[in-house]
Parts: sequence; C-alpha cells; structure tokens
Amino acid sequence: CVLWGYLLLNLLCGWVILTAERKQVAPPKWIYFFVYLSLPFAVSIHTVTAMLYCGLPGRHFWLSAIIAPRFLASAFAAGPALILIACAVMKKFANFDAGEEAIKKMTTIIMYAVIINTFFFLLEFFVGYYSEVPGHMHSLEYLFFGLEHHGEVYNNLVPFMWTATLFNFAGLGILGYLKIAKIFDFRLVTVASILIFLALWTDKGLGFVFAGFVPNPLEEVTEYYPTLNEIGITIGVWATGFLLLTLLYKIALGVEEEVEH
Repeated sequence: CVLWGYLLLNLLCGWVILTAERKQVAPPKWIYFFVYLSLPFAVSIHTVTAMLYCGLPGRHFWLSAIIAPRFLASAFAAGPALILIACAVMKKFANFDAGEEAIKKMTTIIMYAVIINTFFFLLEFFVGYYSEVPGHMHSLEYLFFGLEHHGEVYNNLVPFMWTATLFNFAGLGILGYLKIAKIFDFRLVTVASILIFLALWTDKGLGFVFAGFVPNPLEEVTEYYPTLNEIGITIGVWATGFLLLTLLYKIALGVEEEVEH
C-alpha cells in the first residue's frame, strides 16, 4: 500500500509539473499538497520495511530500534547517489546537465546521510560488544571477522563487508575533499556516488539481510548462497526498475528539449 501510494504520488507530481513546464506556466497550486504528502510516504516506506524485520524476535541482529533510522539514513544517501549516477549517464549520452548548484546540494545531503548512517552502524558495534549481546556479537563477527562454530570458520561475507567499508569511507572522503577544497569536479562526484551506492547496497543487500540468519534460532550456522533462480529474479527486478526509470527519464528529457527549442 505504501509503495503503491508513493509510486502514484510521484507519477502524479512528476506528470503535472512536467506538463506545466512544457506549457511554460507555473504548476497548479493544488499539486504542492501531493508533493508534501509524498514526504511522509517516503519515510513510511523505510519505516515499514524496518518494522517487518524488527517484528521477528527470533532474529537477534534485526531486533533493534535503530533499524528504521538506519534505513532512512542509508536511503537519503543511496537514493541521491543513484540520481547523481543517472545524471552522469544522461550528461554523457543525452547532453543533459543537472547544474552545479543542484549537484552540490545533492552531495551535501549524501555526505550528511552517510555520516549519520555510519554512526548508526557503529552504535550496533558498541551495543553488541560493550553489552556483550551474543545475538549482535555473533552476527557482526560473521560479517567482519568470520564466525567460528564447531571448529569451522564461516566467513563468506567478510571480503564484501570490508570492501563496502572501504568504499563507504573512500566516497565520503572524496566528497569531503571537494567540500573542503571548495572545488567542483563532476567526475569525482560520480566516482564518489558509485562508491557510496555500492557500499550501501552491499551493507543492506548482503550484510544486513544475511547476518540476520547467522546464527539461526537453534544456534546453528548455515551460510547462504544464491541459487540461479534467485539471481534471475534479482536481475529481472533490477531490469524492470531500470526500464521504468529509462522511460520516465526519456519523457522528462523530451520535455526539457522541447522547452529549450
């Protein structure tokens, strides 16, 4: 319900505003109600998702009140990062320039969101190890150091998590350098956006999900490996998303070109 509502709100707002821009008139005032309405819907998407995980008491790693804030912080970083990547693609292939001011504002949002998300993740470490909560400690050990169980070490996600950590700080460092030096280099912004997006995708898509299953409620460890069917479904979902994104961007770019000419 929340996902469909958010999708319909975005389609409505985008269509009305683009139509107004095509006619070179101001958007109708009533549309701003739906623009503001979309904000709580955006927050609700990640909150509802987090609550679904938190509602599984048998999975200790997910049983944390910080999950919803982490989802929100990572979304405010990964979302704008993906938008900047799309802007880079459109600049190269469609001669579309989002503008320096808009890109700088996006990078500021990404920086703050990444810092907050990293802080929240470090809180997970503090709570787990300082309080010696076994459920949290075992999952974090499995992610970053490998978990020893019955004489065998399970560590198939360790390389991914350390790579994600490196990407996270590298992307943040690049954006921080650009801010401190007060320079604008869209190529570096694009590199930082790619690094941050990959880092957050790995953290949530691999680390957060898989760590919740290790160890299981019976205190056993079973490492997960995706099947061909699951890989195919994942590729299909991403392909469908990129198809819709491409269609929507083509409409927006078409309006932009029509207005310019």
